[in-house]
Amino acid sequence: MTVKNGEFIWFNGEFVPWDDAKIHVASHALHYGSAVFEGIRCYATEDGPAVFHLIDHVERLYNSAKIYRMEAGLRWSQDEFIEIILETIRKNKHEACYIRPLVIRGYGSLGVNPLNCPIEAYVITQEWGDYLGKEAVEHGASVKISTWARFSPNTLPAMAKAAANYMNSQLITMEAKLDGYTEGIALDTSGYVSEGSGENIFCIRKNKIYTTPLGASVLPGITRNSLIELIHDLQKPGEALEGYLFEEHIIPREMLYICDEVFFCGTAAEITPIREIDKITIGAGTRGPITKRLQEEFRKILSSKAADRHGWLTFV
Repeated sequence: MTVKNGEFIWFNGEFVPWDDAKIHVASHALHYGSAVFEGIRCYATEDGPAVFHLIDHVERLYNSAKIYRMEAGLRWSQDEFIEIILETIRKNKHEACYIRPLVIRGYGSLGVNPLNCPIEAYVITQEWGDYLGKEAVEHGASVKISTWARFSPNTLPAMAKAAANYMNSQLITMEAKLDGYTEGIALDTSGYVSEGSGENIFCIRKNKIYTTPLGASVLPGITRNSLIELIHDLQKPGEALEGYLFEEHIIPREMLYICDEVFFCGTAAEITPIREIDKITIGAGTRGPITKRLQEEFRKILSSKAADRHGWLTFV
């Protein structure tokens, strides 16, 4: 994946050059993972740059901060933070980019108790290619079921997009990469399918479309929610998914092997088909027709070639 950094980073109220955005080595976030963040996409559309679900992403960022008792330290309202993100895109002159808002606990003390550590906020932008690679987007990723499980309820809050949670994600993706796979899928502590290292999962079997419920230790994905809207659109008479049923349902591991199609979704991965899991071919071993149709419709909306009927886009 090719990456081009933005020239400036927004840091606590001012723009600083990319190389000058620094934090103290004693910052609480470095020692204890006390940070929350978002991953957001800005797309080049026929009507100019537009950010995908900007309002929802900022709301989830503030919800994550609230769960970790960081919200009181954020000096900006959600509406102000939305404008900060848009201004960062303008400042860096992006037509399309990946956006990383980050809220951390800075330096206050080296103890575990974070409450006396200041809250710091950043907005970082980069220009990205396909997260899992162009080959995976078109033909499907090779995936394995990870030996690492997702955390159980009441250990770490899966609904918060917190840096600490991604230590688990790192173990999942490193294991997959070192074993020769594109990505890994984690199970929950009951042995049911949870999600990828940074992606939600959908699967299709016998005219039913499934995704894992929030109770399976999954992040409430914003792309996931958008695809549920898109699936409902395409279930209408004369559309590609007429006759298909959609369910949020627990998914046994072995069910993945006998599905017609399986795909990842997320801000970074967008919609990425899975061609094999644990060396077992999924469906025809390439991108399936339903996955392709969802990709096409998703892309049309994000490029302004189809109506933004659900209000997904905020124009820069």
